[in-house]
Amino acid sequence: MTSDNSFGLLFKMEGKRLTVVYFKPLNDSFIDEVYALDKPLLVNFDREFIEEDDTEYALDVMSLFNRSPFLRLDTANSANTLKKILELLLAEYYGPSPSYIMLKSLVKVLFLQLIRIKNQGFLLQEINQKRVYQFLELMETHFMEWRKAEMYSDEMGIGPKRLNQILKSKLGLTANQIIDQRISTEAKRKLIEGEHTIKEIAFLLGFESLSSFSRFFKKMEGQSPSKYRALYS
Repeated sequence: MTSDNSFGLLFKMEGKRLTVVYFKPLNDSFIDEVYALDKPLLVNFDREFIEEDDTEYALDVMSLFNRSPFLRLDTANSANTLKKILELLLAEYYGPSPSYIMLKSLVKVLFLQLIRIKNQGFLLQEINQKRVYQFLELMETHFMEWRKAEMYSDEMGIGPKRLNQILKSKLGLTANQIIDQRISTEAKRKLIEGEHTIKEIAFLLGFESLSSFSRFFKKMEGQSPSKYRALYS
């Protein structure tokens, strides 16, 4: 069942729902955590089972097994679709007269669905990473006048809530927190340079008054702008 010449799929169940699919590539084994699972479902097959098909499909399956050792099923829709395919596969396998052609067709449907789910996950990660870069590029250009997340999300064509979700997952901070950090960094740079008065720096950075800038800076850095400047004068 775990020979070097076979692929393996192991499905983790939590209650009645599929939650994780583990992959065993050729000449390899499942990751250690699968051996502690309670009654998972194992689907195992020899490499010839896919090599009889077209080359593109075979390469997609090989890629599926070699990208990562497991796939988390984050949506109920994906989990339910896979579960229905598995139920058909098991019914055919344990039926009175299982058909090789039917089994092979159902396994192919199973793989195509897994490939779709996995590619969507990688595509989503790629899109979200691009959005992080897009936000950071926009911020670098506009942070002195664009102080709210909505200004960036409108420019990017997504909602402010979604923008904050992406930034929080990738950078651990919301848009406004990142903007505030950037403004504070710029304020410290200008205070150290000494080319402008503190009041001038406040207005250059978009603050309506010196007092509002001072409150912001003290909140971010734990001391007033004048004390900070004094440390480097």
